[in-house]
Amino acid sequence: MRVIAGKFRSRPLHSLRGLDLRPTADRLRETLFNVLTAGNPTAFEGSAWLDLCAGTGAVGIEALSRGASQVYFVEASTPVAKLIQRNLHSLGLETGFALLREDVVSALDKLEARGVVADFVFLDPPYRMEKVYGQVLQLLSKSSLVTLKTVVVAEHDKRLDPGDSFAPLLRYRKLEQGDKVLSFYRLTR
Repeated sequence: MRVIAGKFRSRPLHSLRGLDLRPTADRLRETLFNVLTAGNPTAFEGSAWLDLCAGTGAVGIEALSRGASQVYFVEASTPVAKLIQRNLHSLGLETGFALLREDVVSALDKLEARGVVADFVFLDPPYRMEKVYGQVLQLLSKSSLVTLKTVVVAEHDKRLDPGDSFAPLLRYRKLEQGDKVLSFYRLTR
């Protein structure tokens, strides 16, 4: 696993075996970032990200590598949160991020209370935690963390469909790659 592009291009990232950790594959991560920058190569410059159920932190780190100014990594597991810290440290990153070691619902409440507004939200819980998708997407649909410009992306297994609508948050694109799917959502009002 490595950083795909940007200032940390080709730098390796660490992972852990087991622990329900399923890092977003390099190819799928590359596809995600290509879709998000289509027609706007500077889309990430100065952007704010929420990397929810962050795992290795690969998606948020990729965002930082491509110019994001702030990434909020949310990870409930202590060993996995330490892995994110290790990956950030290995790249020499000391600023531009916050690591919240708590469950995603509590973290969203805290981030909202801080007045955080996200340009991009990436959600990738362990697939066995199917209910988390609906719960988080429903919360985001009513949250001040998300604006009309925010793109919310959920990575999920092909056999799991988080849903098309969490009104006013609606899926506008679904991209399949092997047995993985990226669902893209935006607010409609």
